[in-house]
Amino acid sequence: MKPVKNTPPSVSADMSLLSIGDIATRSGVAASALRFYESLGLITSVRSGGGRRYFPRSCLRRIAFIVFAQKIGYSLEEITSQLSKVDTNKSPSKANWTLLTQEWRARVRQRIEELQRLDTDLDQCIGCGCLSLERCKLSNPDDVAGRNGSGAWIWRGDAVSTSSK
Repeated sequence: MKPVKNTPPSVSADMSLLSIGDIATRSGVAASALRFYESLGLITSVRSGGGRRYFPRSCLRRIAFIVFAQKIGYSLEEITSQLSKVDTNKSPSKANWTLLTQEWRARVRQRIEELQRLDTDLDQCIGCGCLSLERCKLSNPDDVAGRNGSGAWIWRGDAVSTSSK
């Protein structure tokens, strides 16, 4: 195996380690985000004698997983919980991937349904022209705020009663 670029002197050249700059470039994730991910335990690094961070090549897959999970709508807390099931020094395997993504399809389908409802409601809203915060299906679904009387209840931050009048 060829020596890895920027290999720290304290690490043998046959280990697949990349500098934080190399990982940032290859993953498209800022170095500051990588340091943050490391502080959360999502990825790990080794330090050179001078304190520079070097990451195993396997963390590129973990970073791809993190980025993808965020795009689906998972919080970093949820991602941390999911990745805690996988050894931090290894790439998620096919079996790990299957385990980790069991919930993803349901989450994706739910988001698609929400967006389709929003798309339909936008057409209806544009068509009605009411611009009423009291009756609008988008800002006041099921007319919850209308039970409190007229006014911009939602936008003022007032408590909205969900009981029937």
